[in-house]
Amino acid sequence: MANLRSSKIRVGRNKRREQVNKNRLSSVRTAVKQTRAAIAAGDKEGATKAFKKAEGALSRAANKRTVKKRTASRQVSRLASALKALFTK
Repeated sequence: MANLRSSKIRVGRNKRREQVNKNRLSSVRTAVKQTRAAIAAGDKEGATKAFKKAEGALSRAANKRTVKKRTASRQVSRLASALKALFTK
């Protein structure tokens, strides 16, 4: 248990940040899942909209350091290549 005042403040701040990061990561995962589902279903318009949403969510999460920048970049790249493959069929 924290004894110092600054330690107690830091514990509370860490709990709040943990919740924010948890919510942000959840929204990223949901957006990525929706994109993959639309691509699997062959829905070009829906996949494009979902991809833009997922790309924005990943960029925000990377800028806020919820996920690593390279991880976000890799996921966006893989989604973009899957989307491109959908349009070339």
